[in-house]
Amino acid sequence: MSKKIDAARKRLTKALKNHAAVVGGTAVSLKKAQRAVTEVHQAAIDYSALVEAKTGIESSFPMLWQDGLEPSTVASLVAERDALASKPKGKDKK
Repeated sequence: MSKKIDAARKRLTKALKNHAAVVGGTAVSLKKAQRAVTEVHQAAIDYSALVEAKTGIESSFPMLWQDGLEPSTVASLVAERDALASKPKGKDKK
């Protein structure tokens, strides 16, 4: 198995386990559930793209390209990602 495909499969499995943990609880937060769905969705897209690039076989998940998140949720996730990416890592050493 290709190392990239294996890594993508592991990421997809981890995302699915996280999703199950989030939505399997007694109190389900809509925002956490949507984040978990986004992680599964992106991991499945990444896995599928790697398989297609290596084998030429079309996506194992044909319905992946439909985005089901609310635009405000997508905007919130993008803003959160950008904020995390712009944070300095570690302490400044002077």
